[in-house]
Amino acid sequence: MSEMLQTTDLAASDADLLGQTAIAVRKAGSALRERFGDVVRYRTRDELMRALAVNDDTALEILRPRLTQLRPQARWVEDELDGGALPSGEWWVVDPAEGNVNHLHGLPEWAVTATLVRDNRPVLTVVHVPLTGETYTALTGAGAHLDGRPLHVSPTTDLGLSIVATSQARPDEDETVVRRVGSSITAMLLDALVVRTAVPATLHLANVAAGRIDAFWQFAGARADLLPGALLVTEAGGRVSDAEGRPWTPQSESFLATAPGIHAEAVTTLSR
Repeated sequence: MSEMLQTTDLAASDADLLGQTAIAVRKAGSALRERFGDVVRYRTRDELMRALAVNDDTALEILRPRLTQLRPQARWVEDELDGGALPSGEWWVVDPAEGNVNHLHGLPEWAVTATLVRDNRPVLTVVHVPLTGETYTALTGAGAHLDGRPLHVSPTTDLGLSIVATSQARPDEDETVVRRVGSSITAMLLDALVVRTAVPATLHLANVAAGRIDAFWQFAGARADLLPGALLVTEAGGRVSDAEGRPWTPQSESFLATAPGIHAEAVTTLSR
């Protein structure tokens, strides 16, 4: 009985924590929205990196103290491009400006995300899209929501009638991965209805969770661009695996999230 009470208390605590996390993420999004507008020009890679860092720092100055106050014992993943397993315990996996390069170019596809990971399992996540005002949330075992409304993945059962999407993990990706991405896009162009290719991954995954698109895949990737969407899709009733249909973990070399009815077809297409 005491174990059951502890589990219930923890779930209640996590639900409250999700609400407080959403407040912090929306506040960071508001700060980035104030910086959004004209295209930020850069002539070198160093200038680009400095411009990206200014956006990251703007959001982190808001997020880090607030999330640390909410969960003082949780450690912090310093680099949003890091991948692989985390040591045991609680970690905040945050992307302060997911789709940062889009923000610099005056494009609307960017967001702020925060995910609490406990013993390498995402517990809760918040994805806020400042330009639309949308806030996606998910809590393990409690479903995925958009501004409080439950999310459900698409009921489609035919890949040939599906809109699918992919993204690149990073601009300086290994050539072998880049070529694999290219061949997978070709395969999906042959088998799916429409193929979308753009960054960031998180917004594609939010669309899978919302039933707007039917599948998303990516080769390689970081925790910060896949964990939020993985939890959203799973809690919305979708399937998450690697591209070969095996269970996905942050150590996996590929990622696939789909409506359940086309998962097997998508795996077959990506396995060519």
